[in-house]
Amino acid sequence: MKKIYQKLLEGIPDYKEFLTVEEMNSSSKKLAEEHPESVSIFEIGQTRDGIELYCLKIGSGSHTALMFGCPHPNEPIGTMMLEYFSKRLAEDEELRKELDYTWYIVKAWDADGLRLNEKWLKGPYTLYNYSRNFFRPAGFRQVDWTFPIDYKELHFHNTLPETTAMMHLIDKIRPEFIYSLHNAGFGGVYWYLSRKTPEIYEEMREAANRQDVPLNLGEPEAPYCVEWAPAVYQSLGIRQDYDYMEQYGNVDMKEAIKCGTCSADYGKDVCGAFTLLTELPYFYDKRIKDMSPSDILRKDAVLEKLEWNEKSNRFIRETLDISRRYMEEENPFLLALCAFTEDDSGEATKRMVEENPEYHKTATIAEKFDNGLVSKFYKLLSYGMLIRANEYELEKMQGKGEEEQEKAAALKKAFEIAEKEHRELAEYLEQEIDYLVVPIRKLVSIQLECGLLMAEYLKEH
Repeated sequence: MKKIYQKLLEGIPDYKEFLTVEEMNSSSKKLAEEHPESVSIFEIGQTRDGIELYCLKIGSGSHTALMFGCPHPNEPIGTMMLEYFSKRLAEDEELRKELDYTWYIVKAWDADGLRLNEKWLKGPYTLYNYSRNFFRPAGFRQVDWTFPIDYKELHFHNTLPETTAMMHLIDKIRPEFIYSLHNAGFGGVYWYLSRKTPEIYEEMREAANRQDVPLNLGEPEAPYCVEWAPAVYQSLGIRQDYDYMEQYGNVDMKEAIKCGTCSADYGKDVCGAFTLLTELPYFYDKRIKDMSPSDILRKDAVLEKLEWNEKSNRFIRETLDISRRYMEEENPFLLALCAFTEDDSGEATKRMVEENPEYHKTATIAEKFDNGLVSKFYKLLSYGMLIRANEYELEKMQGKGEEEQEKAAALKKAFEIAEKEHRELAEYLEQEIDYLVVPIRKLVSIQLECGLLMAEYLKEH
């Protein structure tokens, strides 16, 4: 690693909290005002709620890179990396020359969704507080999964305004390098890449090791992930999801997938862009990297997870039935819950684990932990949104001075049932998971170092 990059990484502040959309927009405008020689800011579009989406342009190098935070609104680690990196780029001419890129930076792409996560952004960072104030939209409302596509029987063109804005930006600047700044809630570090770059895998893993954040060596995010090296995967697009469902799902493919494809697919199709994702956790437990054998077959661990998920989804649907008729169609939490509990991939996964010999081996401790406890953590997030779906309507009633007793009673009943189940699961997980909260500075460092490694690699290859 070059000294100038080491100095950059060493200067990362010890961030204690995440920024809001308003704080980031204010910071970006100030940066452009203070450094007009190297920074400009322009609007690329607006969100569905009418919030301006800003892009910073920094430097004038011979290569072009696009970086964006919050492709999912519950994933703000990248916003802090971009907050720091944009400031250092603006201030340091030597750094800009060494990198030799023109940087386009969108700090918070799903700004509307980030606003719905604001109650946990300032902490405390506990499983309870994060999940109680969590929001993630349904797939067809995710800015990074509504790019248009025509593939076999899938024809998706219901593109969101935020997605359209990013499409136009990609069309205009034709980036060589796209850094899509995601993060997971729990687990360890892992990567998605557009194509193999084996020369830097070890350096990427070392970036995580230096910060004492483990690799995620449990189950991959999706059963059809192609692993190129430990914790390194081929980029995912909707085509892989489609082919998997088509092979194992036994479903009507016209109805099975209701979203589009992602920015990595779009950038590759438009201008051959290379996309990197560095996935990072807020929380981790050392078991996520334990490759020693457990006491259960991997197949059985997956099937137990699926059985628990089906039971949990029934609870969510039954609780929604109590008050759903009183919810507006555009309630964002309702839309998300309907999408997440109507996932058709369960039967496909059951068939796949029966047919795939890899799942008939003994599960590692990491795989058992991932299937048994990490999966419950992610369902805890849905329980939080179940509370919020009812809370959203109750707050609207209060704001309007509405006094319809039957409606209020149904919403309060469902709210209380959801709150009880959420609290009980949160308390169970607090006892069963020996988790640590990863400092934001460490996560920013890993994400930034991996971006620097890839930027240098792409210049040379």
